[in-house]
Amino acid sequence: MRKLTNGSPFEAKLAYSRAVVRGDWSFVSGVTGYDYAAMTMPEDIAQQARNCFRTIFSVLAEAGFAPDDIMRVQYTITDAGLIEALAPALSEALDAIRPAATMIVAGLIRPEMKIEIEATAFRG
Repeated sequence: MRKLTNGSPFEAKLAYSRAVVRGDWSFVSGVTGYDYAAMTMPEDIAQQARNCFRTIFSVLAEAGFAPDDIMRVQYTITDAGLIEALAPALSEALDAIRPAATMIVAGLIRPEMKIEIEATAFRG
Protein backbone atom coordinates (compact mmCIF):
# COMPACT_ATOMS: atom_id res chain seq x y z
CA MET A 1 0.00 0.00 0.00
CA ARG A 2 1.25 3.47 -0.94
CA LYS A 3 0.18 6.65 0.83
CA LEU A 4 0.52 9.92 -1.07
CA THR A 5 0.50 13.52 0.09
CA ASN A 6 0.39 16.87 -1.64
CA GLY A 7 1.62 18.77 1.41
CA SER A 8 -1.71 20.17 2.52
CA PRO A 9 -1.55 21.19 6.19
CA PHE A 10 -4.93 19.50 6.65
CA GLU A 11 -3.42 16.06 5.96
CA ALA A 12 -1.07 16.18 8.96
CA LYS A 13 -3.51 17.99 11.22
CA LEU A 14 -6.41 15.62 10.52
CA ALA A 15 -4.33 12.42 10.07
CA TYR A 16 -5.14 11.35 6.52
CA SER A 17 -3.40 10.75 3.19
CA ARG A 18 -4.30 12.65 0.04
CA ALA A 19 -4.54 9.28 -1.69
CA VAL A 20 -4.00 5.63 -0.88
CA VAL A 21 -3.02 3.18 -3.61
CA ARG A 22 -3.42 -0.57 -3.35
CA GLY A 23 -2.75 -2.57 -6.47
CA ASP A 24 -4.77 -1.18 -9.36
CA TRP A 25 -6.95 0.99 -7.10
CA SER A 26 -6.43 4.58 -5.96
CA PHE A 27 -8.66 6.22 -3.38
CA VAL A 28 -8.35 10.00 -3.35
CA SER A 29 -9.53 11.71 -0.17
CA GLY A 30 -11.94 14.60 -0.31
CA VAL A 31 -10.24 17.59 -1.95
CA THR A 32 -11.40 21.16 -1.46
CA GLY A 33 -10.78 24.11 -3.73
CA TYR A 34 -7.60 25.47 -2.22
CA ASP A 35 -4.67 26.40 -4.37
CA TYR A 36 -2.32 24.46 -2.10
CA ALA A 37 0.80 26.24 -3.38
CA ALA A 38 -0.55 29.62 -2.23
CA MET A 39 -3.06 28.32 0.37
CA THR A 40 -5.72 30.57 -1.14
CA MET A 41 -9.35 29.76 -1.85
CA PRO A 42 -11.21 31.37 -4.76
CA GLU A 43 -14.72 32.63 -4.06
CA ASP A 44 -16.22 31.04 -7.19
CA ILE A 45 -17.39 27.41 -6.86
CA ALA A 46 -16.39 26.58 -10.45
CA GLN A 47 -12.84 27.76 -9.78
CA GLN A 48 -12.81 25.83 -6.52
CA ALA A 49 -13.81 22.71 -8.49
CA ARG A 50 -11.06 23.35 -11.06
CA ASN A 51 -8.55 23.52 -8.21
CA CYS A 52 -9.98 20.27 -6.82
CA PHE A 53 -9.51 18.50 -10.14
CA ARG A 54 -5.99 19.93 -10.53
CA THR A 55 -5.11 18.36 -7.17
CA ILE A 56 -6.89 15.07 -7.95
CA PHE A 57 -5.30 14.69 -11.39
CA SER A 58 -1.87 15.56 -9.97
CA VAL A 59 -1.98 12.98 -7.18
CA LEU A 60 -3.36 10.34 -9.56
CA ALA A 61 -0.52 11.03 -12.02
CA GLU A 62 2.00 10.69 -9.19
CA ALA A 63 0.47 7.29 -8.43
CA GLY A 64 0.62 6.19 -12.08
CA PHE A 65 -3.06 6.73 -12.93
CA ALA A 66 -4.64 8.73 -15.75
CA PRO A 67 -7.77 10.89 -15.40
CA ASP A 68 -9.73 8.35 -17.44
CA ASP A 69 -9.03 5.75 -14.74
CA ILE A 70 -11.50 7.59 -12.50
CA MET A 71 -14.46 5.27 -11.91
CA ARG A 72 -16.35 7.14 -9.20
CA VAL A 73 -16.59 10.65 -7.75
CA GLN A 74 -18.49 12.04 -4.82
CA TYR A 75 -19.22 15.74 -4.66
CA THR A 76 -20.18 17.51 -1.47
CA ILE A 77 -21.47 21.02 -2.08
CA THR A 78 -22.70 23.49 0.51
CA ASP A 79 -25.72 24.80 -1.39
CA ALA A 80 -27.87 23.15 -4.06
CA GLY A 81 -28.29 26.58 -5.63
CA LEU A 82 -24.63 26.44 -6.75
CA ILE A 83 -25.14 23.55 -9.19
CA GLU A 84 -25.61 25.73 -12.30
CA ALA A 85 -22.41 27.66 -11.56
CA LEU A 86 -20.56 24.40 -10.87
CA ALA A 87 -21.69 22.39 -13.90
CA PRO A 88 -19.24 23.86 -16.46
CA ALA A 89 -16.22 22.92 -14.33
CA LEU A 90 -17.50 19.36 -13.91
CA SER A 91 -18.02 19.05 -17.67
CA GLU A 92 -14.54 20.43 -18.39
CA ALA A 93 -12.91 17.86 -16.13
CA LEU A 94 -15.04 14.76 -16.60
CA ASP A 95 -17.18 14.95 -19.74
CA ALA A 96 -15.01 12.43 -21.60
CA ILE A 97 -14.77 10.17 -18.54
CA ARG A 98 -18.34 10.17 -17.19
CA PRO A 99 -17.65 8.29 -13.93
CA ALA A 100 -20.33 7.11 -11.55
CA ALA A 101 -21.14 10.10 -9.33
CA THR A 102 -23.00 11.16 -6.21
CA MET A 103 -23.68 14.73 -5.10
CA ILE A 104 -24.49 15.58 -1.50
CA VAL A 105 -25.47 18.93 0.00
CA ALA A 106 -23.85 19.40 3.41
CA GLY A 107 -21.70 21.73 5.44
CA LEU A 108 -17.91 21.66 5.08
CA ILE A 109 -15.34 22.38 7.78
CA ARG A 110 -14.50 25.95 6.75
CA PRO A 111 -16.96 28.63 5.58
CA GLU A 112 -14.95 29.46 2.43
CA MET A 113 -15.24 25.88 1.19
CA LYS A 114 -18.11 25.39 -1.27
CA ILE A 115 -17.18 21.98 -2.69
CA GLU A 116 -15.24 18.87 -1.79
CA ILE A 117 -14.54 16.12 -4.33
CA GLU A 118 -13.55 12.54 -3.57
CA ALA A 119 -12.43 10.17 -6.34
CA THR A 120 -11.80 6.45 -6.84
CA ALA A 121 -9.68 5.26 -9.75
CA PHE A 122 -8.97 1.79 -11.19
CA ARG A 123 -6.33 1.01 -13.81
CA GLY A 124 -6.88 -2.71 -14.37
